[in-house]
Amino acid sequence: MRFYPCERQAAFFDAHMRAFSFFGGVFRTAVYNNLTSAVEKVLKGKDRREQEAFRKFQSYYNFTARFCNVASGHEKGGVEGLVGFARRNYMVPVLRAESLEELNEKILRECLNYGAHRIEGREKSVDELFEEEKAHLLALPTHPFSNIETVESKVNPYATVILDKNRYSVPTCYVGFRVEAILGVDRVEVFQRGKKIATHERVFGNNKWRLEPDHYLDLLHQRPGAFDSARPIREWRKSWPESLERLWDKFVVSHGETDGTREFILVLMLYRDHRAEDVEAAVERAVQNGVSSSAGVKHLLLPSGGGESFEPVKGWPATEPADVSVYAELGGLS
Repeated sequence: MRFYPCERQAAFFDAHMRAFSFFGGVFRTAVYNNLTSAVEKVLKGKDRREQEAFRKFQSYYNFTARFCNVASGHEKGGVEGLVGFARRNYMVPVLRAESLEELNEKILRECLNYGAHRIEGREKSVDELFEEEKAHLLALPTHPFSNIETVESKVNPYATVILDKNRYSVPTCYVGFRVEAILGVDRVEVFQRGKKIATHERVFGNNKWRLEPDHYLDLLHQRPGAFDSARPIREWRKSWPESLERLWDKFVVSHGETDGTREFILVLMLYRDHRAEDVEAAVERAVQNGVSSSAGVKHLLLPSGGGESFEPVKGWPATEPADVSVYAELGGLS
């Protein structure tokens, strides 16, 4: 079992690929209802006009698709029965997770645990029986199917590109440029002349926005008056630590609204090259010690930057001892 945020064709293919990898081979025949990810049009009898991409996918993995009659779920009763089994046994009570990835890890562990189960009337466990059947699977191809979509777009004045009816941010310096994007089942990557300039978690639906605050910091540093009202900053402020708010207030008091905000933006830029927890620890120390500049925060961050440390060689003094006897000669004393 695996959960996806949508029923798009990319998710449909990804589920197959993960299943083939999990089982260690490809099933010779796969049975489907008439879902649009696979079927373009239902014809008479068993005939179907399949989606072109699905035909390519079948050819790549060399399996045969068999489709049920319309409204005839009983023709794949084993599948329907397993769906009910999984709901009753793995999803009661309802699973809770912080992310889709965590949810899929939980459900995978439940599935793996079932491998030790012994079905009534069978002498061997599920895992043992599968090992006997595994020899009938087709071999996996050397390389997995390229389950991505590539598109071209242009960065608009909001520093976003519109991909599959949704908006994804890129650094503001690329406004007006043509870019190429790779759309995967869960991730979007944006390139400009071969250089990756943005990576986002993919969203589905219409007119949804994925804004990375860092993409706007350079422009906002030039226009600090727009910082407080900028949409990506407003969204970020909902989750950033309270110590950042206090640091911003401290900077404004010390430098004024405009310069204080500029100094604060320089602190936010530290997230580019340092771990979030290190930056936030440095910010907390800065607030506690009354630091009122971005340079001071950066200085506090240096010890957590993982730099090299050196120790003197054993048996050797760290510095040569000074000969203080010569100081007496400075006053004319013998």
